[in-house]
Amino acid sequence: MHRRLLPFAILITLAWGMWASAAFQTVAAGVAVFLFGMLLLEEGFSAFNGGALERVLVRSTKTLPRSMSFGLVATSLMQSSSLVSVLTISFLSAGLLGLREGIGIIFGANIGTTTGAWLMAGFGMKVKISAYAMPMLVFGLFFAMQQSKAVRGVGKVLSGVGFLFLGIHFMKEGFETLQSAVDLASYAMPGFSGLLVFALLGAVATVIMQSSHATLMLIIAALASEQITYDGALALAIGANVGTTVTAVLGALGANAVGKRLAAAHFAFNGVTGLVAVLCLPLFRVAVEAVSDGIGLAPDDWTLRLAVFHTLFNVAGVLVMTPLIGPLVRGLERRFNEAEDADVAGPRYLNDAALRLPSTALEVLLKETQHLFDNAFEIVAHGLGLHRGDILSRADLSGMMDFEPSLMERDAVDGYYRRVKTLYTAIVEFIARAQPNMDPAQLEEVHSLRVACRDIARAIKEMTLLMANARRFERSRNADIRHEYRDLRLHVARAMRRLYEIRAVQDPVAQLVGFERLERRVVQRDAEAYITLDLLVRDQRISSAMATSLMNDAGHAAEVVRLLSDAAKRLFVERGTDLQALAEEMLLSATPDASYDETVLSGDALKAASLTGEMRRIQRSEHGQEEEDPSAR
Repeated sequence: MHRRLLPFAILITLAWGMWASAAFQTVAAGVAVFLFGMLLLEEGFSAFNGGALERVLVRSTKTLPRSMSFGLVATSLMQSSSLVSVLTISFLSAGLLGLREGIGIIFGANIGTTTGAWLMAGFGMKVKISAYAMPMLVFGLFFAMQQSKAVRGVGKVLSGVGFLFLGIHFMKEGFETLQSAVDLASYAMPGFSGLLVFALLGAVATVIMQSSHATLMLIIAALASEQITYDGALALAIGANVGTTVTAVLGALGANAVGKRLAAAHFAFNGVTGLVAVLCLPLFRVAVEAVSDGIGLAPDDWTLRLAVFHTLFNVAGVLVMTPLIGPLVRGLERRFNEAEDADVAGPRYLNDAALRLPSTALEVLLKETQHLFDNAFEIVAHGLGLHRGDILSRADLSGMMDFEPSLMERDAVDGYYRRVKTLYTAIVEFIARAQPNMDPAQLEEVHSLRVACRDIARAIKEMTLLMANARRFERSRNADIRHEYRDLRLHVARAMRRLYEIRAVQDPVAQLVGFERLERRVVQRDAEAYITLDLLVRDQRISSAMATSLMNDAGHAAEVVRLLSDAAKRLFVERGTDLQALAEEMLLSATPDASYDETVLSGDALKAASLTGEMRRIQRSEHGQEEEDPSAR
């Protein structure tokens, strides 16, 4: 209830203030224009997200110094440490960054946020900054109306900077007008209690505006117009630095465990930095005087001295916390355990923080669909009467084909609803929320993932149909039908093992070749099954009803492998425009592998193998070679 009342209380206070004071109205408008500029900057930089941004991240965050530099530069450009923190949580939640690198970005962002204070104190207070804002707004609007996404992004960045400058101008004008109406400095409280009160006010202002930059602009404007004292400005700046962590914490509420770890690290860093600044304020004042005199600042240039202080205590925080990164990472990993945060039946990677950027949303969608594939793989393994580890091992599968009732009775229908449909539904819902901000190329990737999800679900349903007869006929008195169903399950198990072997290959072209040859082998196996079926019926070794069931189930088995193979191609093969053509060329020129990946037999060859004994010899030879030939793997 209190959360719902807070926005109304803020609105009523703002309305009363603007009605009571024209100066307050100007200051409030300045803050609003400044924050609107930050929103435009965010939208402008978002236009450049995607593969390029991810490549820059990878190159720029390989070491801790690089991560700090990236955070510093990104915050200096975007003029928002809160935005950089939230974006970093998004990338971390998507697995594009490690926790150590993310913490480095946060450390650098805290130093980068000081550039706003230097801009305001050194430029905004001494120059008519609105003169620079006007052309930026004009050209920014022109570029923002163009067709190209990149050009529109440039236009929004220009417009955003223009509104930032305009907001600074309004804040400055408002406090100069306010100076003649009321003296806020008279409300200053002396001593340590006054320091804490002003620090708390700075934190509250930052939480309300969700921007430490906007709070700092207000502080500098008020200091320049002598509405607050220099000591009060120092305390307010410390509070603003601590208050900015609230944005990161809010951004992590919908994140997974790794996102929460980074938010906690951000909170710890800013909290420790603020505490050090408060406790060592006299020492910082001495350091500020020394640095200010060293760079030639005037003794009464309080705004630039505030910028010096803001930089010094953030740098001091980085120096204090950097040696503690290792213990901090270990502590956070224990506190926020991903294993506890993940539900095998529900989403493991999908989180609201990843929706911040289309690229991170796409990344977590890919990982979640791969999670869905792994769940389906285990359900298929249990349907075959095996453990998942049996298929992934190097053991001879032919010796594992006796049913384990405990596994076989785990109905695939139950597994589908518990571990596939729930996750499938969550993926579909996440796609609906992520799509509006995606470009055509990203939408195409999303469509591919949606098709993979559909194929995985269909594979489980095909497996359900296969299992019903497999249970019944594996207990039949007829040895031939028992043998055929056992052989059918063995074929699916070997194909599933091959899927994972191909998945582990690093070369995408070799992966495509492997999947294609596997699918051809499935077609060949289906054709061989028809020949065997004809022979069994002709010799009256199985009934026509058994033959019908076996024929249908062979089709279900082939569909299980084909659907999972198609899904695996979409999920585990790196994208490339020429990869498929190159794979087909290699497939045509490669020497056929007679053990498993041989090309489809011709009709004449199949007819030539119509004798029962010869067919059994071929099958035994094939199965033996598959297990013994390492090259076939």
